[in-house]
Amino acid sequence: MTYAQQETVRLTVAQATIRFLVNQYSERDGVEHRLIAGALGIFGHGNVAGIGQALLQNEVDSAPDGGEMPYIMPRNEQGAVHAAAAFAKTTNRMQTLMCTASIGPGSLNMVTGAALATTNRLPVLLFPSDQFATRFPDPVLQQVENAQTLDTTCNDAFRPVAAFFDRINRPEQLLPSLMQAMRTLTDPADTGAVVLAMPQDVQAEAYDFPVEMFNKRVWHVRRTPVDYASLERAVKKIAAAQRPLVIAGGGVIYSEASEELRAFASATGIPVADTQAGKGAINFDHPCAVGGVGSTGAASANVLADQADLVIGVGTRYSDFTTASHTQFKNPDVAFININVKAFDAVKHGGEMLVADARETLRALTEALAQYRVSQAYSDEIEQVKAAWDAVVDELTHCDHGPLPSQVEVFGALNELMGEDDIVINAAGSMPGDLQALWRARTPVQYHVEYAFSCMGYEIPAAIGVKLARPQSQVVSIVGDGTYQMLPMELATVAQEGIKAIFVLLQNHGFASIGALSESRGSQRFGTRYRVGGVGASHTSEGIRLDVDIAANARSWGIDVIEVHTIAEFKAAYRQAEASPRATMIHIETDLCGPNPPSSSWWDVPVSEVSRLESTQRAYQEHVVNRAPQRHYLR
Repeated sequence: MTYAQQETVRLTVAQATIRFLVNQYSERDGVEHRLIAGALGIFGHGNVAGIGQALLQNEVDSAPDGGEMPYIMPRNEQGAVHAAAAFAKTTNRMQTLMCTASIGPGSLNMVTGAALATTNRLPVLLFPSDQFATRFPDPVLQQVENAQTLDTTCNDAFRPVAAFFDRINRPEQLLPSLMQAMRTLTDPADTGAVVLAMPQDVQAEAYDFPVEMFNKRVWHVRRTPVDYASLERAVKKIAAAQRPLVIAGGGVIYSEASEELRAFASATGIPVADTQAGKGAINFDHPCAVGGVGSTGAASANVLADQADLVIGVGTRYSDFTTASHTQFKNPDVAFININVKAFDAVKHGGEMLVADARETLRALTEALAQYRVSQAYSDEIEQVKAAWDAVVDELTHCDHGPLPSQVEVFGALNELMGEDDIVINAAGSMPGDLQALWRARTPVQYHVEYAFSCMGYEIPAAIGVKLARPQSQVVSIVGDGTYQMLPMELATVAQEGIKAIFVLLQNHGFASIGALSESRGSQRFGTRYRVGGVGASHTSEGIRLDVDIAANARSWGIDVIEVHTIAEFKAAYRQAEASPRATMIHIETDLCGPNPPSSSWWDVPVSEVSRLESTQRAYQEHVVNRAPQRHYLR
């Protein structure tokens, strides 16, 4: 059949896009999912008559399209992308949501969300609207003009933060672009933000698309097997190791390899530490689970990491928090084995590269190492450091701090109150560090902390995405007063869409994390307290506290709010919120200055080499000492 003989259907580019997307599926291990499960969008002159009209048409009459594209109305474009990323993370990257925005500021609001998704290796599909392809009305409202070239638009800002970027200037370009988009979304190694910029006139332009384009298509998510030679080299290195340590990253969870990780640890006795993305990959009470590793990790993991002669990284990108800015692994002879679907990550630290699926590789290693087990002395040491850290966790989370409770007491209460399949969400500030050190994750689904981009404002929209992905789970989003003020408006979306979630608002009247960092680097918590003073007033003194009534603000968005003051009241409020069918915020004031878990590692934040301030001078001398062990892990 020639192209001229193909059966076609006349649709706009936007209509064809939606009709194509509702027929795309992902598959792994024989289980199929609708790849693009829904749409979030705010409409303006860039997309109201394009993708907006197409979504409307699909909602009114979905029969010809092959399926519905459920629509959710967000309040902020960045929040929409955060919700999509959280949805993708919760579905282990087997599904995601699409986001659309109008030309100019609406589309650019999605750039931060795109960066978060790509940094976290999470698939999201974005349709920023663009200027006219014909250029007849140029410059249109909200168009950025570049005197160097007429081909550049503000949407080119997406290029460095996208896993795939394309601009659809002609209807004929749509199909190959969509195919590459789907390929990227379902590629475990290359996934991230997929950005298809669509000029507003092209969105509404009609074209005769081949009917075959809209047939159901299944994208098979591969499980790359480990090659025999790489496996053999890795087995020899592990068999020769005296103090090996596994670092479990997010790739273990995305690969659904938790059972295989537990089996590997049980068979070999090798201890397993976790990153923020990997927490829960192994249950905290497994004999080999030693807790979070790195700058905000547990002493139980870090003392073993300090002396490890072999680090086996599984699905980790080795962020600076994991490596403590290249100071964590102090053994001069330490070597690395890196299991990762992405060669870019597998090559880090000069490791033995196993570019393969985590589940398949762990199975192969367990079988090949049937005769290997760590020494009894090492097993005894693992048991001892675990017990010592458990005592620290119990003391901190039940410290009865006063007069204001500490945030770690709130975390301890939540950890005890939440079920195995309930999900805690967080992203920024001092809280992720406390959570990585103290949270006792029992399942791979329970811990949802975004710490690759650590984006303030993520927590509230993330609750939308997580709840859509797992409606059976109790979703609890922990929000600081600083991050709340970044992106609170998605509470209106929560109320409008009937999203049942619990928001735990910790009010401490400042930026706790930045404040502590500032103080430790000799900058005296400058600009981190919410204080009344006016322009030019001191930003280091206590001053008069600025009382922002977040509880009243949250109520104004349409959700219930319970204000509490003690941990006992907090526990009672949680049970009340848990039983309610409505979204609820529990508001509690906590101590800005801790206490926090004891530090057992370091993070490199440069300090001014010269200063008139004694506090900065002292901090610089400490920095010189702390960075002394810093090195590239190459042998």
